[in-house]
Amino acid sequence: MRLNDFLANKPLFYDVIDYERFPKAYRAIAHLLPSPKIIHLVGTNAKGSTGRFLANALHRSGKRVGHYTSPHILRFNERIYRDGDEVSDEVLEEAHQKLLTLLSESVAESLSYFEYTTLLAMVAYEGCEYVVCEAGLGGEFDATNVFDKVLSIFTPIDFDHAAFLGTSIDSIATTKLRSMQSIALLGRQKHIDVECIARTIADEKGCELYTLMERLTPSIEEIALLLATKNSLSDYLRDNLMLAMAAYELLGYEADESLFDQKALFGRLSRIASNITLDVGHNALAAESIALNYRGKKVTLIYNTYGDKDYREILSILAPIIESVEIIEVSEGRIVERRLLESVLHELDIPYRSFDEINNKQEYLVFGSFSVAETFLKRINVTSTLV
Repeated sequence: MRLNDFLANKPLFYDVIDYERFPKAYRAIAHLLPSPKIIHLVGTNAKGSTGRFLANALHRSGKRVGHYTSPHILRFNERIYRDGDEVSDEVLEEAHQKLLTLLSESVAESLSYFEYTTLLAMVAYEGCEYVVCEAGLGGEFDATNVFDKVLSIFTPIDFDHAAFLGTSIDSIATTKLRSMQSIALLGRQKHIDVECIARTIADEKGCELYTLMERLTPSIEEIALLLATKNSLSDYLRDNLMLAMAAYELLGYEADESLFDQKALFGRLSRIASNITLDVGHNALAAESIALNYRGKKVTLIYNTYGDKDYREILSILAPIIESVEIIEVSEGRIVERRLLESVLHELDIPYRSFDEINNKQEYLVFGSFSVAETFLKRINVTSTLV
C-alpha cells in the first residue's frame, strides 16, 4: 500500500494514547535505523521556528541535517525537511516501503499516524549527521523521546492539551522537562516555576542544564537584533532565533550572521499578501505574542478554533487589536460548535460575521490553528508553503 493510502487509514487524533506501543516497536528495529545526532525540541510554542533556524544554520555550515516538524499545513512533505528543503514524494515513498519491510504488518498497522511518521522520518534521514526533532505532544511520553539526544531544547511552556498533560503548569512542565537527557537548554519562560522544575529534574537525571540567559552573549544578541530587523522578525521570533543560536554554540560551533540570516518558518507571522498576515498559533501564549506584535493597531481577525482550546481567553487577549472577527468554516471534527464561538464573541462585545472574501482595504490576521491556515490558504488558491 502506498504511503498516502496507508496514512489515510490512521486517525490523526486519539482520546487515549498507548504509551507502551511505540517504544516497543522502536526497540525492535532501532538497530536497523539511522543513528544521527538528535536535537530534541520540546515546549508549548516556538518549536517549529526555533528548529528551522537551527536546522538551516547547521546545513549552511556544511552538515547534512534533517528537521522533523508537525503538523503540516498543506502537504505532508512539510513535516520531513532535509538539507534545506522538503523531501520529495519519491523519497517519502521509498522510505515508506523500506519501513514496511522492517516492521511486522500488525505493528505497522497498530502505530498511530504520528508514531509511524516519526519512524518514517528517521528512515528518510539516512545519511544525516544531525536531526532536529520536534516533539508532538508532551515530552516524556512523546514518541520522539525514544531517541538518544545530544541536546534537549525547551521552548516556552504554557497551558495546552490539558486532557493529556494536566491543568497545572507544574504537571505540564514536569511531563515536558522529564524528556531531558544529557544536556539541556531552557528558553525564556513565562512561568517562573518552570526553571525551578527544570533544575530539579536536571539534578535527578545528572543532566547539564543551561538557560538562554546563561548562554546569551553580546554577539548573539547583536546578530539577532540585526537579523530580526533585516528579516522583519517579531519579538517572539527574535527570541526563537537567539535560542537557536545559543543551541548552535552549545553544540560546539560559533554562531555566524550568514548562517542565521533567514526568514521565519512559513505560518509564523507570515506576510502572505500586502494586507494579510497568517499565523498558525492556537493557544493563549501565541495570542499574547500576537497582541504584543500588533499593539496600537487594529486588524480583522479571520478565525476559528478547536473546541478543546480556551478560545474565550484567546479572544480576550486579542480583543484590543480586533476590529472585527470573520469566522471561517473549517471541515474538521474537532472544530468548536459555531453557536459556542458566537456566544463568546457576543459576550466579549466583538463584532463578527462569516468570512466570505478578502477586502483589499482591510488589514487581516488569519489565526486559530494549522487547520484554519490550511482552509484559508486553499480558499485563496495558495498551493505551497515554500517561500
